Amino acid sequence: MTAQQITYLVFGIVLLVALVFDLGLLSKKNKVISIRQALFQTFFWILLALAFFVFIWKEDGEVLAFQYLSGYLMEWSLSIDNIFVFILIFSSFSIKEKYYGQVLLIGILMAIIFRVIFITVGVALVEKFEWVLYIFGAFLVYTGIKMFSSKEEHEFDPQKSRVYRFLNRFLPLVPHDGNGKYIIRIRHKPAYTTLFVVVVMLAMTDIVFAFDSIPAVMGITRNKMVIYTSNIFAVLGLRSMFFLLRGAVNKFGHLQQGIAIVLVFIGLKMLAEIFHFTVPIYASMMVIVVCIGGSIAYSIYEAAKNADKNELPGK
Repeated sequence: MTAQQITYLVFGIVLLVALVFDLGLLSKKNKVISIRQALFQTFFWILLALAFFVFIWKEDGEVLAFQYLSGYLMEWSLSIDNIFVFILIFSSFSIKEKYYGQVLLIGILMAIIFRVIFITVGVALVEKFEWVLYIFGAFLVYTGIKMFSSKEEHEFDPQKSRVYRFLNRFLPLVPHDGNGKYIIRIRHKPAYTTLFVVVVMLAMTDIVFAFDSIPAVMGITRNKMVIYTSNIFAVLGLRSMFFLLRGAVNKFGHLQQGIAIVLVFIGLKMLAEIFHFTVPIYASMMVIVVCIGGSIAYSIYEAAKNADKNELPGK
């Protein structure tokens, strides 16, 4: 077996064990996840992802290892942005907290399937038509510039979205959760609950985010193993991150700008290859860490400063 085949095998085994442990044993039906449990599970996924980074370094070398780590950090930061949309969806449809875990579980497993399909198609396209990579680069620059000043996530109304209007037009929907069921029967005919609607919307939301995230990671590396593993590890941590961050939406107000700068940087990096100019992977990782870490730190600082102002007498 080659080094990368061994890496694939180990990743598959680790993924299976982790899914049984985290999404199985720790995801009892109708169980409310506490902040402490969410923190434990978040650390679990992050440590697992970092352990896999060490394994890749040992088996495949430091270049692929740092490509994986850069891709993971990029996908992880985009996942945080994704979570805030998830929170809006759950809130809009008044989903009970005890159903959060099971709905997220299905949504995340669907997201993994879609990511694998999109990555496979994207890599195949680039391998056959290399110029597609430059289209991805231009798309990332456009998306990053638009995202930097956009406020549409805060204006997003799930019940006015195209996905919901489509479901409402073609399916018989009921305005309740069916006591934890996705499909119920009314007069011997199927009707679809708010849980079903939310699962579909979570999956579609991740598809939209994949249009940014997959070109972004392909701007860091063309190695399929690195693209698959960094994406899947980031997506697997979504559920625990949701429970950890759902009470802190307003504390990451500048994260979007940090992600936007990274997307523009990666897009320009891809376009620079037209002129045979390459950016070292270490420089790419440094830009990602500084932009994402800096935007998170500044967001927390601003949130704390605004909280202090609101606590002053007369406010």
